[in-house]
Amino acid sequence: MNKKHYPLIRTIYLYLFTLIGLVLVIIAGVRFLDMGLKYFVFTQAEQQQRIATLRPPSTYSLEKVEEIKQNEELTDEQKQAISQWIEDYKEWEEESAKVDPVTSDRHREASYNLAMILIGLPLYLYHWNLIKTETKDKE
Repeated sequence: MNKKHYPLIRTIYLYLFTLIGLVLVIIAGVRFLDMGLKYFVFTQAEQQQRIATLRPPSTYSLEKVEEIKQNEELTDEQKQAISQWIEDYKEWEEESAKVDPVTSDRHREASYNLAMILIGLPLYLYHWNLIKTETKDKE
């Protein structure tokens, strides 16, 4: 390859990575703005998500499982497994009551958006500074 092609390839590389960095920052900024608008202005926007994440009623109620546990035909091992399931279920119910799925999703989105900014902004700034420096040197 001729040495004349390297400046063209370098210029394409610099502009491409500057563009990628800028796109990452813009996308993350738009997503952060969307999160803020949903939280402060459009407060009902996530209401459907809250409803959708509620646990549907179980086909077996806890009382029904307790009743099955009293069955004389079950072995001690099976009764112990049912008791363990009941304990695990109650623990899961307590833990899941503490979690707000919308807030959890917001935190996940914020983490993702911040990661995009932390990658995109330095990528953009570094390559844009190289472009400005090279352009200034040519003049």
